[in-house]
Amino acid sequence: MRPSLTLIGSVIFFLFIGQSLWSIYSIWQSPKCNPSIHHKCFHSILNDNPKLDLAVYLSDGSVPRFLVLNIKEFDYRNAWDRSVNFTVPKSVRRNGSLYIDTLISATGRSSDQDLKVVVSGLLSQHAVPQSSTFNLLKEEEAGKASKPVPHLKSRYAVYMCTEELHLPHNEIPHEIDATRLLRLKPNGQFLPIAREDSLSQRIKDLTEITKSSTSMSFQYIYSPVSLGKIRFNLQMEGTLRAFVGLGFTEKDIDEVKSVFSDTNLYLLCATLAIGSIHSLLDFLSFKNDVSFWRSQSSMAGLSTRTVLWRAFSHTIVFLFLLDEGTSLLVLVPAGIATIIEMWKVSKAWKTKISISLKGITFNRDKTESAAEAETREYDEECMKFLSYLLTPLCLAAAIYSLLYLPHKSWYSWTINSLANGVYAFGFLFMFPQLFINYRLKSVAALPWRVFTYRAFNTFIDDIFAFIITMPTAHRVACLRDDVVFLVYLYQRWLYPVDASRQEGIGGEITADSKSEAIRDKDTKKDK
Repeated sequence: MRPSLTLIGSVIFFLFIGQSLWSIYSIWQSPKCNPSIHHKCFHSILNDNPKLDLAVYLSDGSVPRFLVLNIKEFDYRNAWDRSVNFTVPKSVRRNGSLYIDTLISATGRSSDQDLKVVVSGLLSQHAVPQSSTFNLLKEEEAGKASKPVPHLKSRYAVYMCTEELHLPHNEIPHEIDATRLLRLKPNGQFLPIAREDSLSQRIKDLTEITKSSTSMSFQYIYSPVSLGKIRFNLQMEGTLRAFVGLGFTEKDIDEVKSVFSDTNLYLLCATLAIGSIHSLLDFLSFKNDVSFWRSQSSMAGLSTRTVLWRAFSHTIVFLFLLDEGTSLLVLVPAGIATIIEMWKVSKAWKTKISISLKGITFNRDKTESAAEAETREYDEECMKFLSYLLTPLCLAAAIYSLLYLPHKSWYSWTINSLANGVYAFGFLFMFPQLFINYRLKSVAALPWRVFTYRAFNTFIDDIFAFIITMPTAHRVACLRDDVVFLVYLYQRWLYPVDASRQEGIGGEITADSKSEAIRDKDTKKDK
């Protein structure tokens, strides 16, 4: 039997993931000096456990700098943090920049006075202030600030490699060599490798510096790390710069940082592996979903209103995520899913779209079989009761939100109200399909291969819902979908499909087979 393209592609995909995981593991392994092989090696000066002082200076770019933190004989083997208060220079309050310098040096009476390392960076960042919310009925909208203004980084992190290192002179990691972090002394020792931790700097940690901000504070964080961690951070910084060149926004870059900052090797590899499997299952789900609906000519056993609802809800959720400024990592799959759901509506309504010079025309085939008519009756019956329940609930929630909760605009309130209705009560619109399955005592019409991929993905979503930044309502919806899939699985067990009659795309039941199954059910009932 010849392997399918899906199998071949999946094998290649997993080989690529395996190679990527091995590359990450290799980065974490430091080169070792072997005197019998390497005739010259460099050694870290920290191997001798010298006593070090740490001093932090701030400046607006002019001289002199002013001291804000000074620790004698600081503990560089363990992580620690300090809250630092300072007076904001007038030039910084007037749209200037604030610089920070960390000086690590040998303790005053130490014999090694050449041991000095300086880590320089920016403690401020120019950014556009976030849109403020207000009560639409009681307050007027404030003017939107469109120009970047200075913001203070409320968290500033520095790390230093404290691993015992003996590096062969011809095996210096290229990340370290390219950034010139290795500063050698004549005796073959090198100074401590210290850097600003840019991956830990997040947008949420920015605090706007106003003209009245005379005194502010920030958290200074120190962390001891391994050489592998520094190499990985340097690799990630280069990758993020490449992302910017590809058109990724600052917010998208910030979401990537949230995954990789403060992450150990094992959790990082697990995140990469799970995320890759999620992407593969997403692709297979989309592929099989399109294949199933492309060959679909009958809606017997399938809820048309559930298809309509899915298209509507996907559109609302996409607009909601867009309004909330959610990362492209979440937006792009949501947008693709929305397009597919809209296309499925045309298949469910048996509508053909024609594009010509005269414009776009829609031709709908309104004929239906007896099995489709029966399915439609059950669909309408369930939807009638749902409308009695959902309409007052959604209206009440929207009115409450308008009266008591702040919003950025009327559009934002509209989208938020619709999205909250989708998230809170949207799972109820899956009931028509469950009701049809119950009345027909059959699940043969459903695309179970697609459902299988989605079932695995929804459990993976539960994990990523707490890793990637997204609205809380979207997180709750991920957990809620688990319950719905369990009900579908229960119906699958309760109404087993006759495998001997499976045919068509992906092993699904074709329209003729579905109609025949429904007729057989009616014949058994008559007997």
